[in-house]
Amino acid sequence: MIGRGGSSLANKNILPVHGHPLLHWGAAAARRSRHINDYYISSDDDAILKTAAKMGYNEIRRPDDLASATAQSCDAVRHALDIIEADGIPVDVLVIQHANVGTISETMIDDCIDILLANPDLTAVVPSHENQEYHPMRSKRVMDDGTLQPFVPGPASANRQELPQAVFFDHSFWVVRGRTAVCHPEGQGPWPCMGNRIRPYLTQGCLDVHHLEDLKKTEQWITDNSIPSPSV
Repeated sequence: MIGRGGSSLANKNILPVHGHPLLHWGAAAARRSRHINDYYISSDDDAILKTAAKMGYNEIRRPDDLASATAQSCDAVRHALDIIEADGIPVDVLVIQHANVGTISETMIDDCIDILLANPDLTAVVPSHENQEYHPMRSKRVMDDGTLQPFVPGPASANRQELPQAVFFDHSFWVVRGRTAVCHPEGQGPWPCMGNRIRPYLTQGCLDVHHLEDLKKTEQWITDNSIPSPSV
């Protein structure tokens, strides 16, 4: 699990959701997984580290250069992987969780792991959703003079049904093939630690918490999906 202390919403990763810290919901889903054997939390923040420790997550204290607002998440993942492997733990599959997401179930995690294990050519399986209203072929680039030009060159239909399928990552969690993906020399940007053979696991989209109203939406999702409360 990765989560840094600095945020526009103070302490968002540990704010209460149905009476439990937000990150406990994602951690509980991982603890219920059929596959996962070892648990780690990477953060620069004492409160986040201590809160995750209550769910059995081992501490990886992130250095300051990997905890700034401009730090890249894949760099934090590589740093964590080095420490996990230095503990003598072989990592064939790495599940990278985001501490500000509670809309995760063990079924989602295990489905993604099962797909990765069944397809040795894949480097990652990532929860993803479609949103044709914001299809990349409809996007516009703001030019220096303030006018707009197509962001993606070439013609694009005004009818959503005629556009090629496009997906957006949920950023709830990523399931990647250990060091093969995390350190892939040709990993796809902007998250090269997923490698270059990525399959989407289609969802309705997650709720990564950035505002207080996102906590209420997370609570509603948990209720609607009958997610059991974390057991500390």
